[in-house]
Amino acid sequence: MTHTFNWRIVFKTMGVLTTLEALFMLVPTVAAWWYHEADLGAWVVSSLITWLSSWWMLLAGRNAEKRVGEREGYVIVATVWVVYSLFGLLPYWLSGALPSLTDAWYETMAGFTTTGSTVFTDVAAQTHSVLLWRALSQWIGGMGIIVLSVAILPMFGLGGMQLYSAEVTGVSYEKLSPRIADTAKHMWITYISLTIVEGLLLWLFGMRGFDALCHSMATISTGGFATHNDSVIAFNPAIQWTILLFMLMSGINFTQLIYAFRGKPQRMWHDEETRWYVSACIIAGSVLALGLSVHTHALSSIRIGFFTAIATITSTGFVASDYMLWPPILWMLVFFLMFTGGASGSTSGGVKWVRLAIFAKSALAEIKRRIHPNAVIPVRFNGNTVREVTTSNIMAFMFFYVLIIVVASICFCACGIGFDEALGIAVSMIGNVGVSIGQWGSSGCYAALPAVAKWIATFVMLIGRLEIFTVLLLFSRALWKK
Repeated sequence: MTHTFNWRIVFKTMGVLTTLEALFMLVPTVAAWWYHEADLGAWVVSSLITWLSSWWMLLAGRNAEKRVGEREGYVIVATVWVVYSLFGLLPYWLSGALPSLTDAWYETMAGFTTTGSTVFTDVAAQTHSVLLWRALSQWIGGMGIIVLSVAILPMFGLGGMQLYSAEVTGVSYEKLSPRIADTAKHMWITYISLTIVEGLLLWLFGMRGFDALCHSMATISTGGFATHNDSVIAFNPAIQWTILLFMLMSGINFTQLIYAFRGKPQRMWHDEETRWYVSACIIAGSVLALGLSVHTHALSSIRIGFFTAIATITSTGFVASDYMLWPPILWMLVFFLMFTGGASGSTSGGVKWVRLAIFAKSALAEIKRRIHPNAVIPVRFNGNTVREVTTSNIMAFMFFYVLIIVVASICFCACGIGFDEALGIAVSMIGNVGVSIGQWGSSGCYAALPAVAKWIATFVMLIGRLEIFTVLLLFSRALWKK
Protein backbone atom coordinates (compact mmCIF):
# COMPACT_ATOMS: atom_id res chain seq x y z
CA MET A 1 0.00 0.00 0.00
CA THR A 2 1.37 3.44 -0.93
CA HIS A 3 0.96 6.68 1.01
CA THR A 4 1.26 10.31 0.01
CA PHE A 5 3.85 12.30 1.86
CA ASN A 6 2.44 13.55 5.15
CA TRP A 7 3.58 17.19 5.09
CA ARG A 8 1.26 18.21 7.91
CA ILE A 9 2.94 15.85 10.38
CA VAL A 10 6.31 17.29 9.33
CA PHE A 11 5.13 20.83 10.10
CA LYS A 12 3.51 19.75 13.36
CA THR A 13 6.64 17.94 14.54
CA MET A 14 8.87 20.83 13.52
CA GLY A 15 6.53 23.16 15.40
CA VAL A 16 6.94 21.14 18.59
CA LEU A 17 10.72 20.99 18.19
CA THR A 18 11.01 24.71 17.46
CA THR A 19 8.92 25.46 20.55
CA LEU A 20 11.57 23.56 22.51
CA GLU A 21 14.28 25.71 20.94
CA ALA A 22 12.42 28.87 21.96
CA LEU A 23 12.34 27.54 25.53
CA PHE A 24 16.07 26.75 25.42
CA MET A 25 16.73 30.32 24.26
CA LEU A 26 15.25 31.59 27.51
CA VAL A 27 18.32 30.25 29.35
CA PRO A 28 20.85 32.67 27.78
CA THR A 29 18.14 35.35 27.88
CA VAL A 30 18.04 35.01 31.67
CA ALA A 31 21.86 35.02 31.70
CA ALA A 32 21.91 38.30 29.76
CA TRP A 33 19.46 39.78 32.29
CA TRP A 34 21.38 38.41 35.27
CA TYR A 35 24.72 39.81 34.10
CA HIS A 36 23.16 43.11 32.90
CA GLU A 37 24.47 42.61 29.37
CA ALA A 38 23.67 44.88 26.42
CA ASP A 39 22.51 42.03 24.18
CA LEU A 40 19.44 41.26 26.31
CA GLY A 41 17.14 42.83 23.71
CA ALA A 42 18.57 40.61 20.95
CA TRP A 43 17.82 37.52 23.03
CA VAL A 44 14.26 38.61 23.77
CA VAL A 45 13.58 39.31 20.09
CA SER A 46 15.21 36.05 18.99
CA SER A 47 13.17 34.01 21.47
CA LEU A 48 9.97 35.76 20.39
CA ILE A 49 10.63 35.20 16.66
CA THR A 50 11.39 31.53 17.29
CA TRP A 51 8.28 31.06 19.42
CA LEU A 52 5.96 32.79 16.91
CA SER A 53 7.45 30.75 14.06
CA SER A 54 6.84 27.53 15.99
CA TRP A 55 3.16 28.44 16.35
CA TRP A 56 2.95 29.08 12.61
CA MET A 57 4.35 25.59 12.00
CA LEU A 58 1.89 24.08 14.46
CA LEU A 59 -0.92 25.90 12.67
CA ALA A 60 0.29 24.57 9.31
CA GLY A 61 0.30 21.06 10.78
CA ARG A 62 -3.14 21.15 12.41
CA ASN A 63 -5.36 18.10 11.91
CA ALA A 64 -2.33 16.12 10.75
CA GLU A 65 -2.47 12.34 10.61
CA LYS A 66 -0.41 10.81 13.41
CA ARG A 67 1.38 8.55 10.93
CA VAL A 68 5.15 9.21 10.80
CA GLY A 69 6.57 7.00 8.05
CA GLU A 70 10.19 6.43 7.10
CA ARG A 71 10.13 9.22 4.51
CA GLU A 72 8.69 11.72 6.97
CA GLY A 73 11.20 10.59 9.58
CA TYR A 74 14.20 11.19 7.34
CA VAL A 75 12.92 14.61 6.26
CA ILE A 76 12.28 15.71 9.85
CA VAL A 77 15.67 14.50 11.09
CA ALA A 78 17.55 16.17 8.23
CA THR A 79 15.70 19.49 8.29
CA VAL A 80 15.47 20.01 12.05
CA TRP A 81 19.20 20.77 12.22
CA VAL A 82 18.81 23.38 9.47
CA VAL A 83 15.74 24.93 11.10
CA TYR A 84 17.39 24.99 14.53
CA SER A 85 20.47 26.67 13.05
CA LEU A 86 18.39 29.26 11.19
CA PHE A 87 16.71 30.39 14.41
CA GLY A 88 19.80 29.75 16.52
CA LEU A 89 21.89 32.25 14.54
CA LEU A 90 19.50 35.12 15.32
CA PRO A 91 21.06 36.09 18.69
CA TYR A 92 24.57 36.17 17.20
CA TRP A 93 23.40 38.28 14.28
CA LEU A 94 20.96 40.64 16.02
CA SER A 95 23.32 41.36 18.92
CA GLY A 96 26.19 42.18 16.58
CA ALA A 97 28.41 39.49 18.08
CA LEU A 98 28.67 38.09 14.55
CA PRO A 99 27.36 40.77 12.16
CA SER A 100 28.03 38.56 9.14
CA LEU A 101 25.12 36.23 8.38
CA THR A 102 27.60 33.66 7.05
CA ASP A 103 29.60 33.70 10.29
CA ALA A 104 26.45 33.51 12.44
CA TRP A 105 25.23 30.52 10.41
CA TYR A 106 28.65 28.83 10.66
CA GLU A 107 28.92 29.28 14.44
CA THR A 108 25.40 27.96 15.00
CA MET A 109 25.78 24.92 12.77
CA ALA A 110 29.16 24.16 14.38
CA GLY A 111 27.35 24.19 17.71
CA PHE A 112 24.33 22.03 16.93
CA THR A 113 26.42 19.48 15.00
CA THR A 114 28.94 19.46 17.89
CA THR A 115 31.76 20.23 15.46
CA GLY A 116 33.10 22.89 17.80
CA SER A 117 35.02 24.96 15.25
CA THR A 118 34.49 28.68 15.69
CA VAL A 119 34.68 31.99 13.82
CA PHE A 120 35.11 34.06 17.00
CA THR A 121 38.65 35.45 16.99
CA ASP A 122 38.32 36.47 20.64
CA VAL A 123 36.10 34.01 22.48
CA ALA A 124 36.91 35.40 25.92
CA ALA A 125 35.54 38.83 24.93
CA GLN A 126 32.02 37.49 24.29
CA THR A 127 29.13 38.02 26.71
CA HIS A 128 28.02 35.35 29.15
CA SER A 129 24.81 34.83 27.19
CA VAL A 130 26.68 34.19 23.92
CA LEU A 131 29.11 31.79 25.58
CA LEU A 132 26.23 29.97 27.27
CA TRP A 133 24.31 29.65 23.98
CA ARG A 134 27.41 28.21 22.28
CA ALA A 135 27.68 25.55 24.99
CA LEU A 136 23.93 24.93 25.13
CA SER A 137 23.64 24.48 21.36
CA GLN A 138 26.28 21.77 21.53
CA TRP A 139 24.61 20.16 24.51
CA ILE A 140 21.27 20.04 22.65
CA GLY A 141 22.90 18.64 19.53
CA GLY A 142 25.10 16.17 21.42
CA MET A 143 22.49 13.65 22.46
CA GLY A 144 20.44 14.67 19.48
CA ILE A 145 17.46 16.90 19.00
CA ILE A 146 15.43 13.91 17.92
CA VAL A 147 16.38 11.72 20.88
CA LEU A 148 15.17 14.58 23.07
CA SER A 149 11.99 14.94 21.06
CA VAL A 150 10.96 11.28 21.18
CA ALA A 151 10.75 11.59 24.94
CA ILE A 152 8.30 14.47 24.48
CA LEU A 153 6.48 13.86 21.18
CA PRO A 154 4.20 11.11 22.62
CA MET A 155 2.64 13.85 24.76
CA PHE A 156 1.42 15.40 21.51
CA GLY A 157 0.22 12.10 20.10
CA LEU A 158 3.22 11.75 17.78
CA GLY A 159 5.27 8.58 17.40
CA GLY A 160 9.04 8.69 17.69
CA MET A 161 10.29 5.31 16.45
CA GLN A 162 11.04 6.45 12.90
CA LEU A 163 12.74 9.59 14.18
CA TYR A 164 14.85 7.67 16.68
CA SER A 165 16.00 5.06 14.17
CA ALA A 166 16.91 7.79 11.67
CA GLU A 167 18.80 9.85 14.26
CA VAL A 168 20.75 7.34 16.39
CA THR A 169 24.19 6.90 14.90
CA GLY A 170 25.97 3.69 14.04
CA VAL A 171 25.12 0.44 12.31
CA SER A 172 22.35 -0.44 14.73
CA TYR A 173 20.71 0.84 17.87
CA GLU A 174 19.61 -0.85 21.08
CA LYS A 175 16.52 -0.09 23.12
CA LEU A 176 16.65 -0.16 26.92
CA SER A 177 12.90 -0.73 27.17
CA PRO A 178 10.08 -1.76 24.82
CA ARG A 179 8.86 1.84 24.51
CA ILE A 180 11.22 4.03 22.50
CA ALA A 181 10.26 7.12 24.51
CA ASP A 182 11.43 5.39 27.71
CA THR A 183 14.77 4.62 26.06
CA ALA A 184 15.19 8.29 25.15
CA LYS A 185 14.29 9.33 28.71
CA HIS A 186 16.89 6.96 30.20
CA MET A 187 19.53 8.39 27.87
CA TRP A 188 18.67 11.98 28.73
CA ILE A 189 18.67 11.29 32.47
CA THR A 190 22.16 9.82 32.11
CA TYR A 191 23.22 12.72 29.88
CA ILE A 192 22.01 15.34 32.35
CA SER A 193 23.50 13.49 35.32
CA LEU A 194 26.95 13.28 33.71
CA THR A 195 26.77 16.99 32.88
CA ILE A 196 25.94 17.91 36.48
CA VAL A 197 28.60 15.65 38.01
CA GLU A 198 31.34 16.92 35.70
CA GLY A 199 30.30 20.53 36.25
CA LEU A 200 30.54 20.10 40.02
CA LEU A 201 33.96 18.42 39.78
CA LEU A 202 35.32 21.17 37.53
CA TRP A 203 34.05 23.77 39.98
CA LEU A 204 35.59 21.93 42.95
CA PHE A 205 38.95 21.77 41.15
CA GLY A 206 39.05 25.54 40.71
CA MET A 207 37.09 26.45 37.60
CA ARG A 208 34.60 29.33 37.80
CA GLY A 209 31.01 28.14 38.13
CA PHE A 210 29.99 29.61 34.75
CA ASP A 211 33.02 28.15 32.99
CA ALA A 212 32.43 24.79 34.67
CA LEU A 213 28.87 24.69 33.35
CA CYS A 214 29.90 25.60 29.79
CA HIS A 215 32.83 23.18 29.66
CA SER A 216 30.76 20.39 31.15
CA MET A 217 28.11 20.76 28.45
CA ALA A 218 30.82 20.97 25.77
CA THR A 219 32.52 17.83 27.10
CA ILE A 220 29.51 15.53 27.47
CA SER A 221 28.28 16.56 24.02
CA THR A 222 31.84 16.03 22.66
CA GLY A 223 31.51 19.48 21.12
CA GLY A 224 34.57 21.33 22.35
CA PHE A 225 33.44 24.97 22.54
CA ALA A 226 35.55 26.58 25.27
CA THR A 227 35.13 29.92 27.05
CA HIS A 228 38.79 30.85 26.62
CA ASN A 229 40.84 31.53 23.50
CA ASP A 230 43.37 28.82 24.33
CA SER A 231 40.75 26.09 24.91
CA VAL A 232 41.67 24.30 28.18
CA ILE A 233 45.44 24.88 28.04
CA ALA A 234 45.39 27.44 30.87
CA PHE A 235 43.50 25.21 33.33
CA ASN A 236 45.26 23.15 35.99
CA PRO A 237 46.06 19.43 35.54
CA ALA A 238 43.19 18.30 37.82
CA ILE A 239 40.67 20.04 35.55
CA GLN A 240 42.27 18.57 32.43
CA TRP A 241 42.21 15.04 33.91
CA THR A 242 38.53 15.50 34.79
CA ILE A 243 37.66 16.62 31.26
CA LEU A 244 39.71 13.71 29.89
CA LEU A 245 37.74 11.18 31.95
CA PHE A 246 34.35 12.53 30.91
CA MET A 247 35.40 12.76 27.25
CA LEU A 248 36.32 9.09 27.44
CA MET A 249 32.93 8.19 28.93
CA SER A 250 31.05 10.32 26.40
CA GLY A 251 32.63 8.32 23.58
CA ILE A 252 31.07 5.09 24.89
CA ASN A 253 27.65 3.89 23.73
CA PHE A 254 25.21 5.46 26.19
CA THR A 255 23.26 2.22 26.41
CA GLN A 256 26.40 0.51 27.71
CA LEU A 257 27.00 3.35 30.16
CA ILE A 258 23.47 3.02 31.52
CA TYR A 259 23.95 -0.72 32.08
CA ALA A 260 27.24 0.02 33.85
CA PHE A 261 25.58 2.57 36.13
CA ARG A 262 22.88 -0.01 36.88
CA GLY A 263 25.49 -2.35 38.31
CA LYS A 264 26.31 -4.34 35.15
CA PRO A 265 29.78 -3.03 34.14
CA GLN A 266 30.73 -6.44 32.77
CA ARG A 267 28.19 -5.99 29.99
CA MET A 268 30.02 -2.87 28.83
CA TRP A 269 33.40 -4.61 28.74
CA HIS A 270 31.90 -7.62 26.93
CA ASP A 271 30.82 -5.24 24.17
CA GLU A 272 33.41 -5.60 21.41
CA GLU A 273 33.02 -2.05 20.12
CA THR A 274 33.77 -0.65 23.58
CA ARG A 275 36.93 -2.73 23.72
CA TRP A 276 38.06 -1.48 20.31
CA TYR A 277 37.34 2.12 21.31
CA VAL A 278 39.06 1.99 24.71
CA SER A 279 42.03 0.09 23.25
CA ALA A 280 42.44 2.75 20.56
CA CYS A 281 42.43 5.50 23.20
CA ILE A 282 45.05 3.65 25.27
CA ILE A 283 47.33 2.84 22.34
CA ALA A 284 47.11 6.29 20.71
CA GLY A 285 47.51 8.05 24.06
CA SER A 286 50.55 5.94 24.92
CA VAL A 287 52.24 6.63 21.57
CA LEU A 288 51.66 10.39 21.87
CA ALA A 289 52.81 10.41 25.51
CA LEU A 290 55.95 8.46 24.62
CA GLY A 291 56.73 10.82 21.75
CA LEU A 292 56.16 13.90 23.90
CA SER A 293 58.24 12.56 26.81
CA VAL A 294 61.35 13.24 24.73
CA HIS A 295 60.53 16.97 24.75
CA THR A 296 58.58 17.54 27.98
CA HIS A 297 58.26 16.31 31.56
CA ALA A 298 57.09 12.69 31.81
CA LEU A 299 53.95 13.39 33.87
CA SER A 300 52.77 16.26 31.70
CA SER A 301 53.47 14.26 28.53
CA ILE A 302 51.21 11.46 29.80
CA ARG A 303 48.39 13.90 30.52
CA ILE A 304 48.74 15.86 27.29
CA GLY A 305 49.24 12.75 25.16
CA PHE A 306 46.15 10.96 26.45
CA PHE A 307 44.10 14.17 26.50
CA THR A 308 44.89 14.90 22.85
CA ALA A 309 44.26 11.31 21.74
CA ILE A 310 40.87 11.07 23.49
CA ALA A 311 39.80 14.59 22.47
CA THR A 312 40.52 13.71 18.83
CA ILE A 313 39.07 10.18 18.79
CA THR A 314 35.85 11.34 20.46
CA SER A 315 35.72 14.37 18.12
CA THR A 316 35.52 16.71 21.14
CA GLY A 317 38.31 18.91 19.88
CA PHE A 318 39.44 20.36 23.21
CA VAL A 319 43.14 21.26 23.18
CA ALA A 320 45.57 20.87 26.09
CA SER A 321 48.62 21.69 23.97
CA ASP A 322 49.27 23.17 20.52
CA TYR A 323 50.00 19.92 18.70
CA MET A 324 51.08 21.78 15.54
CA LEU A 325 54.28 22.62 17.46
CA TRP A 326 54.99 18.94 18.01
CA PRO A 327 57.23 16.83 15.73
CA PRO A 328 55.41 16.20 12.42
CA ILE A 329 55.05 12.47 13.06
CA LEU A 330 53.00 13.19 16.20
CA TRP A 331 50.62 15.76 14.73
CA MET A 332 50.18 13.53 11.70
CA LEU A 333 49.02 10.79 14.09
CA VAL A 334 46.53 13.28 15.54
CA PHE A 335 45.30 13.95 12.00
CA PHE A 336 44.74 10.25 11.28
CA LEU A 337 42.88 9.85 14.58
CA MET A 338 40.31 12.30 13.16
CA PHE A 339 39.19 9.49 10.84
CA THR A 340 38.07 7.28 13.73
CA GLY A 341 35.38 8.46 16.18
CA GLY A 342 33.80 7.08 19.33
CA ALA A 343 31.34 4.23 19.73
CA SER A 344 27.97 4.10 18.01
CA GLY A 345 25.20 5.44 20.22
CA SER A 346 27.60 7.96 21.79
CA THR A 347 27.72 11.71 21.27
CA SER A 348 30.92 11.41 19.22
CA GLY A 349 31.24 12.07 15.53
CA GLY A 350 33.42 10.24 13.03
CA VAL A 351 33.18 6.81 11.43
CA LYS A 352 32.53 4.94 14.72
CA TRP A 353 34.45 1.88 15.90
CA VAL A 354 31.79 -0.68 15.09
CA ARG A 355 32.22 0.20 11.41
CA LEU A 356 36.01 0.29 11.62
CA ALA A 357 36.10 -3.07 13.41
CA ILE A 358 33.80 -4.83 10.95
CA PHE A 359 35.60 -3.18 8.03
CA ALA A 360 38.96 -4.48 9.31
CA LYS A 361 37.59 -7.96 10.00
CA SER A 362 36.02 -8.12 6.54
CA ALA A 363 39.37 -7.20 4.96
CA LEU A 364 41.18 -9.92 6.94
CA ALA A 365 38.47 -12.44 6.11
CA GLU A 366 38.86 -11.62 2.41
CA ILE A 367 42.59 -12.44 2.62
CA LYS A 368 41.76 -15.80 4.22
CA ARG A 369 39.23 -16.52 1.48
CA ARG A 370 41.92 -15.91 -1.13
CA ILE A 371 44.06 -18.54 0.56
CA HIS A 372 41.14 -20.95 1.17
CA PRO A 373 38.65 -20.21 -1.64
CA ASN A 374 36.31 -23.07 -0.67
CA ALA A 375 36.18 -22.25 3.04
CA VAL A 376 33.23 -20.51 4.68
CA ILE A 377 34.78 -17.70 6.71
CA PRO A 378 32.13 -15.54 8.38
CA VAL A 379 32.82 -12.16 9.95
CA ARG A 380 31.83 -12.13 13.61
CA PHE A 381 31.16 -9.21 15.92
CA ASN A 382 30.13 -9.57 19.56
CA GLY A 383 29.98 -13.32 18.93
CA ASN A 384 27.37 -13.01 16.18
CA THR A 385 27.82 -13.45 12.46
CA VAL A 386 27.66 -10.10 10.69
CA ARG A 387 24.94 -10.13 8.06
CA GLU A 388 25.92 -9.42 4.49
CA VAL A 389 23.54 -6.45 4.35
CA THR A 390 25.36 -4.91 7.34
CA THR A 391 28.73 -5.36 5.67
CA SER A 392 27.37 -3.81 2.47
CA ASN A 393 26.02 -0.88 4.48
CA ILE A 394 29.43 -0.29 6.04
CA MET A 395 31.23 -0.55 2.70
CA ALA A 396 28.81 1.98 1.18
CA PHE A 397 29.24 4.29 4.16
CA MET A 398 33.04 4.14 3.91
CA PHE A 399 32.88 4.81 0.17
CA PHE A 400 30.69 7.90 0.58
CA TYR A 401 32.73 9.08 3.58
CA VAL A 402 35.94 9.08 1.55
CA LEU A 403 34.18 10.48 -1.53
CA ILE A 404 32.79 13.43 0.43
CA ILE A 405 36.26 14.15 1.87
CA VAL A 406 37.72 14.14 -1.67
CA VAL A 407 34.98 16.37 -3.11
CA ALA A 408 35.08 18.76 -0.14
CA SER A 409 38.88 18.98 -0.34
CA ILE A 410 38.66 19.90 -4.02
CA CYS A 411 36.04 22.56 -3.24
CA PHE A 412 38.19 24.04 -0.48
CA CYS A 413 41.20 24.09 -2.82
CA ALA A 414 39.04 25.93 -5.36
CA CYS A 415 38.46 28.56 -2.67
CA GLY A 416 42.19 29.23 -2.55
CA ILE A 417 43.11 26.96 0.39
CA GLY A 418 46.26 24.83 0.22
CA PHE A 419 45.88 21.09 -0.34
CA ASP A 420 47.01 19.87 3.08
CA GLU A 421 44.84 22.40 4.90
CA ALA A 422 41.88 21.71 2.58
CA LEU A 423 42.17 17.99 3.34
CA GLY A 424 42.45 18.70 7.06
CA ILE A 425 39.34 20.90 7.06
CA ALA A 426 37.34 18.29 5.10
CA VAL A 427 38.29 15.49 7.51
CA SER A 428 37.61 17.71 10.52
CA MET A 429 34.20 18.88 9.31
CA ILE A 430 32.78 15.48 8.31
CA GLY A 431 34.08 13.96 11.54
CA ASN A 432 32.68 16.89 13.58
CA VAL A 433 36.10 17.28 15.20
CA GLY A 434 36.57 21.04 14.89
CA VAL A 435 40.34 21.32 15.11
CA SER A 436 42.45 20.60 12.05
CA ILE A 437 46.00 20.99 10.74
CA GLY A 438 48.00 23.81 9.20
CA GLN A 439 46.90 27.43 9.54
CA TRP A 440 43.79 26.57 11.56
CA GLY A 441 45.50 23.75 13.41
CA SER A 442 44.71 23.28 17.06
CA SER A 443 43.10 26.71 17.42
CA GLY A 444 39.89 25.54 15.73
CA CYS A 445 39.24 29.15 14.62
CA TYR A 446 38.01 29.46 11.04
CA ALA A 447 37.35 33.21 10.89
CA ALA A 448 39.80 33.59 7.99
CA LEU A 449 38.07 30.91 5.93
CA PRO A 450 36.54 32.34 2.70
CA ALA A 451 32.76 32.83 2.87
CA VAL A 452 32.03 30.19 0.22
CA ALA A 453 34.25 27.71 2.06
CA LYS A 454 32.31 28.36 5.29
CA TRP A 455 29.01 27.43 3.61
CA ILE A 456 30.59 24.28 2.17
CA ALA A 457 32.01 23.42 5.60
CA THR A 458 28.61 23.74 7.29
CA PHE A 459 27.05 21.39 4.74
CA VAL A 460 29.82 18.84 5.36
CA MET A 461 29.27 19.21 9.13
CA LEU A 462 25.59 18.40 8.65
CA ILE A 463 26.35 15.35 6.51
CA GLY A 464 28.79 14.09 9.13
CA ARG A 465 26.38 14.64 12.03
CA LEU A 466 23.56 12.79 10.24
CA GLU A 467 25.78 9.86 9.23
CA ILE A 468 25.66 10.64 5.48
CA PHE A 469 22.72 8.46 4.40
CA THR A 470 20.02 10.61 6.01
CA VAL A 471 21.12 13.59 3.93
CA LEU A 472 21.81 11.65 0.73
CA LEU A 473 18.36 10.07 0.86
CA LEU A 474 16.79 13.51 0.52
CA PHE A 475 18.36 13.73 -2.95
CA SER A 476 17.10 10.29 -3.95
CA ARG A 477 14.14 10.21 -6.36
CA ALA A 478 13.02 6.90 -4.86
CA LEU A 479 12.34 8.57 -1.49
CA TRP A 480 9.81 10.93 -3.03
CA LYS A 481 7.96 8.39 -5.13
CA LYS A 482 4.56 7.27 -3.85
